[in-house]
Amino acid sequence: MKTTRYATSRQKACQQCVIAKARCDHNARICGRCVQRGLSCIYPRAISSEASTRRTRGHDDAEPYSPFSASAGGLLLTPEREIPVGDNSMGQTMTGSVLVNNCATTATKAQFPLGPKLHAAVRMSADSKESEALNFSSLDLVCPIDVDSISNRWLNVYIPVPGQALKEYPAHINAFIYRILKSFAAATIGGHGIPPFLHSSQMVDLAISPPLSACLSLVRICQTPLPGSDGVVADILQREMNNLYEQHGTYDDMVLLAAFQAYLIYAMVLFFQLRQGSHPFLRQAMMNLQELACASSRRGLMCSAELQHVRPRWEAWIVAEAKRRTLYTMYLFDSVLSTQDGLPTFLGTELRGLLAPANKLLWQAQSRHEWEVVYNLYLAEWTGGGLRIDELWPIPADLAEAAILERRSRVDKWLENLDEYGTMLYAVTSCTHGG
Repeated sequence: MKTTRYATSRQKACQQCVIAKARCDHNARICGRCVQRGLSCIYPRAISSEASTRRTRGHDDAEPYSPFSASAGGLLLTPEREIPVGDNSMGQTMTGSVLVNNCATTATKAQFPLGPKLHAAVRMSADSKESEALNFSSLDLVCPIDVDSISNRWLNVYIPVPGQALKEYPAHINAFIYRILKSFAAATIGGHGIPPFLHSSQMVDLAISPPLSACLSLVRICQTPLPGSDGVVADILQREMNNLYEQHGTYDDMVLLAAFQAYLIYAMVLFFQLRQGSHPFLRQAMMNLQELACASSRRGLMCSAELQHVRPRWEAWIVAEAKRRTLYTMYLFDSVLSTQDGLPTFLGTELRGLLAPANKLLWQAQSRHEWEVVYNLYLAEWTGGGLRIDELWPIPADLAEAAILERRSRVDKWLENLDEYGTMLYAVTSCTHGG
């Protein structure tokens, strides 16, 4: 059918600038004003064109967005499949479509349902990486630690291990860790951001990380759950967690990392959002999570180049840094669960020698060239190698005064350019161990 003369709007400014009656710079991707304010930048012509395309294709071809997407474990839930509401529902059932419509705010048809601020940031990241062609094969990673100690960590409470050191968090630090990790889960559920152990490059091409793609979509159903539906949502997440664990032996390095990260996010959502802390499933989930951490770590936690103090490939560094950050977060989450159960927590001595979280400029670099320039500066500044995580632990009693001063100087240098994650980790270690 021939379109009318005014079917396409002559408006050139984006919707946000029109509403605010502000000047729009008409940037093709996202205007400067929306970038500064973290707004979702939408141009009317794009909307008109998309609507016209949908009319041309017809309703039969439309594929409305659903948070229940196919994952490595298969399709989790279809709109037609019925799921029980719970034991107190008097036999009533609720279809998946009702649960989606009422429990999730998924108005956007983005590749993954993120809030406006994060979606704008990811679009900028995608724009800068269009010519990057990231290649996550042949990463040349090594594992310098005993990863079996990670998978057996849950046994430390029952079977003493030689060299095991008790870690006693002050009450206010326990509360601090709890609130910070809860914010990670809440931001992911609300689409306001991603946990700081996910790298922005993982968001640009979620096709290489199906478990993570499914996770970021699925947890959105927890944002505004129906009364009494917490148990239903928990069952859905638990089913996906079981799928990830059962199939993790078939994953390559990138998918295994995504599975590890997704499993951790699911566990935190169950604990902080769905209040499943006393449920037996969460105990088993932590054992499974430590197994996933062990399997992912075994594939490499550091770049070979990092050990040789030369610049690695950007892709290799991204994976190694994301793994380390995810691992450290898992250890913090484990301490929260142990504290709730009245169990002791132990220092993760098996992590000794791993690098502490990288500086903000390296972690947030948006292009290969930018990252390489920053990494060259990093190599020049850290001639003795980067700060290790164990340098944030208690100072050994037999350490000489000169060595103590050198260690404090290295920590001071590390603190100069941290992101929020590194700052949080330093706050925990400093208030717990001093130094």
